[in-house]
Amino acid sequence: MKEKQFNINEEGCSVRCKAYLNDPRSAGRVVLFGHGFGGHKDNRAAERFALKYLSKYKDAAVITFDWPCHGEDGRKRLSLEDCDQYIRLLLSYIEKQYAPKKIFGYATSFGGYLFLKYTHEHGLPFARMALRCPAVCMYDALTQGIMTQGDHELLEKGKPVLAGFDRKIRIDGEFLEELHTADITKWDFTDWADDILILHGLKDEVIPIAEVEQFSEDNVIEMIVAEKADHRYSDPQIMDKAIHDIIMFFEG
Repeated sequence: MKEKQFNINEEGCSVRCKAYLNDPRSAGRVVLFGHGFGGHKDNRAAERFALKYLSKYKDAAVITFDWPCHGEDGRKRLSLEDCDQYIRLLLSYIEKQYAPKKIFGYATSFGGYLFLKYTHEHGLPFARMALRCPAVCMYDALTQGIMTQGDHELLEKGKPVLAGFDRKIRIDGEFLEELHTADITKWDFTDWADDILILHGLKDEVIPIAEVEQFSEDNVIEMIVAEKADHRYSDPQIMDKAIHDIIMFFEG
């Protein structure tokens, strides 16, 4: 498996990307991976998935990227519009670069929220899409789970705050309002249900499983629950089972 770092410099953007490939010249099937809030393209879960996926499919590629304001991205303010633009630029690049037979989507947490939002607004852009621990209530996850009381006090004074995990992300009141308005739990995804798979850990400490179970039930989306999994699926055996389930779903 080879790794390739590259940028997509279009429309005033510089999207920092990473590709895992067997053959850098071609790819018959491509998986676009969206990381979670505060994460980055050098994602261990994505790399682990790529190792197993590329060992099974020699003509495959897995592509990761930094969301706006994440990883090495140069943007200063996070917005849902910019996230949407990045997805569109990645999809266009994949089509032009590889002309694959199929493009699949795999995203976690905040990335799952953004892939679902994009699907609602533009239609499902993937042959199939797998979401692990998707932040279906992203506004609540950020305001009630990630941000501190001190953060809320600063926002009430009109000041931005820094929140997140691997990299602290600048959050302002305008972005929170965008999240509050774009409540995906109020949208209908049943038209794409057969091509979406959700995986979630019973011990998820960031995204309550009850929210995701309700979302899955409302939209008739298949959901696989891992009883001992936390938000990151930190147990390698549990992660490998999830990867197996995702690969099998993509085959279907």
